[in-house]
Amino acid sequence: MTKLEDWSPETVKDALNAGEIVLIDVRTPQEYMMEHIDGALLMPMAFFDPKSLPTQDGKRIVLHCGSGMRSGKVAERAMEAGIAPLAHMEGGLAAWKKAGLQYRGTDMATGAPKLMTAS
Repeated sequence: MTKLEDWSPETVKDALNAGEIVLIDVRTPQEYMMEHIDGALLMPMAFFDPKSLPTQDGKRIVLHCGSGMRSGKVAERAMEAGIAPLAHMEGGLAAWKKAGLQYRGTDMATGAPKLMTAS
């Protein structure tokens, strides 16, 4: 069986910017609306169906969540369904923010989406 790949937030960012991956966020729609990585597609864990994943013709699938726990569980389900190679982002969005990478958050003063960098 193929091993799940663990990618750092920086590796994910570089691959996403280069158009080499499809980044899939497995958090809830509410979490995604509050904050997410630009370019990430939403496929919540509760509704996750490996058959609905895009093909990997030229682009690797990378899963992420808030901390890495849910994406790890979803990755196991996908790999059991024969999806490989497959990666997930170590530490999830929390690690992304800790690395100082930009994400789309909610401006609490206006409620509007805003590009943010964790400090």
